[in-house]
Amino acid sequence: MVNIQQAQAADQTLRVGIMSGEDEDVWRTVAANAAKHGLTIKVTTFSDYTQPNEALAQHDLDANSFQHKPYLDAQIQARHYTIVPVGFTYVQPIGVYSRKVKSIDALPQNATIGVPNDPSNEGRALLLLQANGLITLRSGVGLLPTARDIANNPKHVQIKELDAGIVGRAIGDLDAAVVNTDWAIKAGIQIPQERIAQEKVTGNPYRNFIAVNEKDAHAPWVKTLVDSYQQANVAAEILSVYHGATLPAWDGAPQH
Repeated sequence: MVNIQQAQAADQTLRVGIMSGEDEDVWRTVAANAAKHGLTIKVTTFSDYTQPNEALAQHDLDANSFQHKPYLDAQIQARHYTIVPVGFTYVQPIGVYSRKVKSIDALPQNATIGVPNDPSNEGRALLLLQANGLITLRSGVGLLPTARDIANNPKHVQIKELDAGIVGRAIGDLDAAVVNTDWAIKAGIQIPQERIAQEKVTGNPYRNFIAVNEKDAHAPWVKTLVDSYQQANVAAEILSVYHGATLPAWDGAPQH
């Protein structure tokens, strides 16, 4: 049943920014759900993580869906955006991948490990390496450590910072690479066969969400948009197109 807010949102067109690739299939299902309530979704795809927030801030978009809170926080600090999350979408546990060893414990002395070079994903990668005993970060670094924050490095691993879209494609030249799930899929990495470590999902601070400009946070169309995403058929599409490597992250979402 369409509630009052959804009725007010009827017959609107929303411009939503997402990353190109598998997410396009997910958003086709979201758009079909929204259309039932008179809300037309026009998707704009991007290949660079920095562009969707800038487009939203410039009002070239009404919403975007591609990021987690640590990334948005870093963007707000750097660019002073007034962008807020309005509804969770999915979580993509970041992983360590290798074509040279079968376990993270088998990484040799002086191994070269590629990590994404943007602040939030580099921090996420280093925290994962710490969780698996490769390095120790100095205390109090929070979610945004850099390689300079490594306090203990018993195997003397070399951290190589690369663009998030390149690190997965460079896996053949590295001993291991920490790669975001979406970029791992784009790079042709075999999931889970080439994964030697992965973030825990429980308590994960990196759940992605739909975001809007703060002034729109309570607009009637926001609830309709979020409700159109947080549906069982969207969860099924997420699990299908990402081959189970990406999990629906809203409260009560099905995980299989």
